Amino acid sequence: MKKLNLLALAITTTIFSFAQSPAKFGVKGGVNISTIKIEDFDETDSRIGLHAGAFAHIHLAPQWALQPELLYSAEGGKVDFGGGSEATYKNDYVNIPLMVQYMFDNGFRLEAGPQLGLLVNSEIEDEEGHEADSDDTFKSTNVSLGFGLNYLSHSGFGVGGRYNLGVSNIAEGSGEAKGRVFQISLFYMFDNAHKAKSR
Repeated sequence: MKKLNLLALAITTTIFSFAQSPAKFGVKGGVNISTIKIEDFDETDSRIGLHAGAFAHIHLAPQWALQPELLYSAEGGKVDFGGGSEATYKNDYVNIPLMVQYMFDNGFRLEAGPQLGLLVNSEIEDEEGHEADSDDTFKSTNVSLGFGLNYLSHSGFGVGGRYNLGVSNIAEGSGEAKGRVFQISLFYMFDNAHKAKSR
């Protein structure tokens, strides 16, 4: 744990040493459309959930920035087991994305980067609405790659879309499962200097 804390401190110090200006902060939230790709199961469907949290926006150069985030995210998916039997896995994560952004002059921003997910709750719900704990079915961590496009207006409000592609096996024990999540977000950045450009 001490080594992890030292590594986190070193990374944070390096990021801020390259920053051209103080970090800007913001909040965001929106909708998830998530699925779980499970080995040997062809029939899967999406689960609709929500995500919400906060972010820091750190300029490294005039058109480049890092954006670490901390989000609570409701993910999972539906699985058809055959014979009319299906269930919905409800996996809730605390996600820590680290997005590298390229910012165009017109407010649009392309982004990509890794994301670490920490599983905080997992349940399975059958077609009759009965729920049971499924923490033993999935691993406690999930590694993904995120790709997205955002637009930030001069008011400080913005909208974005991101696709998180799971790259780690989240199934506990034998077999393989990977998460897929498409997110649509609304966000607000606290940045008076940016808002002043519209005046």
